[in-house]
Amino acid sequence: PPRSTLFPYTTLFRSNLDELYCQNNQLTSLDVSANTALTYLACQDNQLASLDVSANTALTFLNVEGSNQLTSLDVSANTALTVLFCYNNELTSLDVSANTALTLLDCSGNPLGSLDVSSNTALNELDCRNNQLTYLNMKNGVTDQLTDFNATDNSNLTCIETLDPDYATANWTNRSEEHTSELQSHLN
Repeated sequence: PPRSTLFPYTTLFRSNLDELYCQNNQLTSLDVSANTALTYLACQDNQLASLDVSANTALTFLNVEGSNQLTSLDVSANTALTVLFCYNNELTSLDVSANTALTLLDCSGNPLGSLDVSSNTALNELDCRNNQLTYLNMKNGVTDQLTDFNATDNSNLTCIETLDPDYATANWTNRSEEHTSELQSHLN
């Protein structure tokens, strides 16, 4: 039988496991609480409705994107996290204030209403497009270090707060005419 039918519920007991790749299965549950040495977790494209990574404080990479159905994701204990892919889920909120080492955040394709990355001073890639954002706080002092930024397709976005609106307007709005006019209308 295919691998995906073997693991409807997965609990991993190997405490020294530092990387776990279990993407593209039909997992509905995943218990990694005993895997405290875990630094890399790729469990995208499953059917997870919840995931508890609070015991995985060494995590630097987390990918829960795709076919998962997460409505919440608590990464507050994952302060070493540098990469977070959580796009195309059902997240209505996402608190990344404790994740100050975060360099890449892709939370696109969720029904997020607001996003605050003001604590994420290492951030250089942010994709928060195709949400329901009305507010985006980018007052993190890294305006000029962003190499990739996309906040398009948030039709109700009324405010993008940044420390340097002039720089943001000049440098973040040069992709396409549509992208430029959308971002310029939101920068504050």
